[in-house]
Amino acid sequence: MALSPLDIHDKEFNVRMRGYDQDQVNEFLSQIIKDYSALIKENERLNKSLSDAQEKVKYFSDMKDALNQSILVAQEAADKVKRNAEGEAQLITQKAEQNAQDMLTEATEKTNQILSDASAKNKAITVQTEDLRRQTRVFRQRLQVMLESQLEVVKSPEWKELLASNNEASDYLDPSTNSELDNQPTDSLNSESAATAESASTTESADAGQTYTEIVFPSDDEGSTSNSDAE
Repeated sequence: MALSPLDIHDKEFNVRMRGYDQDQVNEFLSQIIKDYSALIKENERLNKSLSDAQEKVKYFSDMKDALNQSILVAQEAADKVKRNAEGEAQLITQKAEQNAQDMLTEATEKTNQILSDASAKNKAITVQTEDLRRQTRVFRQRLQVMLESQLEVVKSPEWKELLASNNEASDYLDPSTNSELDNQPTDSLNSESAATAESASTTESADAGQTYTEIVFPSDDEGSTSNSDAE
């Protein structure tokens, strides 16, 4: 057990011969008691300060641990938010790229379809145009041949003889009859021309999925019949 100031104060010594001076010993003990008491108080103060410091250290240590834990939690939360944000951004980017690719593909397909349809229509129109030109050339050639044939018929000697005989007979006919004879060749030619014009008509027919315009021309038999009738 530690020695206390009271123990020093109450300590009694036996008196013997040639011993120490009691007054000096008591005075010294009093000084020791005083100093020892001061040391004890200082020690208590230091212990209290040490205890307070230890409590503060523990408080700050606990606070440090709490802060570190909070920092770790915040860091984990931040990392999680960052990962989620990066994942969402990546998904949004991928979706946007996919949508853009789909739109581009659709636009390309529509463009190709439009170009294909336009090319097909252009080819069909070209074929129809060439067919019409060919038929027009054939019609023109046949019409030219027919007109030349009719013109040759009109210029034939039979017509001249007929006209001459009409002039000779006009002296014996009434003026009205003579007028009818003069107009008869013209009326016949006009009726033949009208029949020729009516025989040229246009129709549309389907050939291998394509439409084209067909011109129907008068047959050679009809021309021959007209020539025979004219003769």
